Amino acid sequence: MIRIKFIHNYNNIISLENLLRAWEEFVIGKRRRRDVQEFAFNLMTNIFQLQGELRTKTYQHSPYTPFNISDPKPRNIHKASVRDRLLHHAIYRHLYPFFDRTFIADSYSCRLNKGTHKAMRKFRDFGYRVSRNRTRTAWVLKCDIKKFFASIDQDILLNLLGSYIADEDILWLLSRIIRSFDTGKPGIGLPLGNLTSQLFVNIYMNVFDQFVKHKIKAQYYIRYADDFVFLSEDKSWLEETLFRIGDFLGERLHLSLHPDKISIRTLASGVDFLGWVHFSDHRILRTTTKRRMLKNIVMNKKSEVLGSYLGLLKHGNTQKLQRKIIASAEIEKF
Repeated sequence: MIRIKFIHNYNNIISLENLLRAWEEFVIGKRRRRDVQEFAFNLMTNIFQLQGELRTKTYQHSPYTPFNISDPKPRNIHKASVRDRLLHHAIYRHLYPFFDRTFIADSYSCRLNKGTHKAMRKFRDFGYRVSRNRTRTAWVLKCDIKKFFASIDQDILLNLLGSYIADEDILWLLSRIIRSFDTGKPGIGLPLGNLTSQLFVNIYMNVFDQFVKHKIKAQYYIRYADDFVFLSEDKSWLEETLFRIGDFLGERLHLSLHPDKISIRTLASGVDFLGWVHFSDHRILRTTTKRRMLKNIVMNKKSEVLGSYLGLLKHGNTQKLQRKIIASAEIEKF
């Protein structure tokens, strides 16, 4: 397959102009954070020092600060230093516009003008098409990749990047970023938290997306990060597809499907996808999400929190739940 080539060079990425613009984007919403303020206090000195290390190729990525979150499931986040995150933004500014053009239309995670709401609307549209406006049975194969970020093979990722990028200095820098993370298994894993990681996993999974579209020739396929679905009138085709994608993921990308998160069921019976349970003609919020939302409202009754949740609920059949949340917050609906 003929690939388009990345035309920018190393100097474009490490230029003072690019680093300063990256800083302007990075600092949005973060100005009150202590580590950001400390870096900003000697901003130009810090940026010149970073640029000097990049020019002489003596740059070393700093260690990560790990912490855990539970939103909604437990995740281990690795936070890079401000200096490193600034560099991640500088890299992203050039790489994202290029690689985004190579992705399929129905990949929705961490992309401009995409996101969960558009993915859900596409799922509804595909459901109508496959069921022929709810006159036929629509089957849905839903899958999830086991330990997604922690399973990315760094060598495979670097080889993929090298197939698009000819500049050896850029590849050196990308290798510095990618190799900066250690899961205990040499050469395996990406940090959940890096801006560059969001792009790298989309580049990685684009290999799978292209296989699905051009080899399996799946017409109704949607992916959001490691969560993806296939829709079809033919259940046996989905069963065959499950074996083919499992083999491809293992052999080509060294990834495996989560055995407890594979399902083939009818759309009419409800399909859990992206936090909502989707049916033929409506969607409702997942039960665990409802409970967490009500708990959070009771603990935090700020109007902006309520507004955020009510905005989310507008995307499904949730009138009863909206009334319950407003009652829990003890605020009258405007």
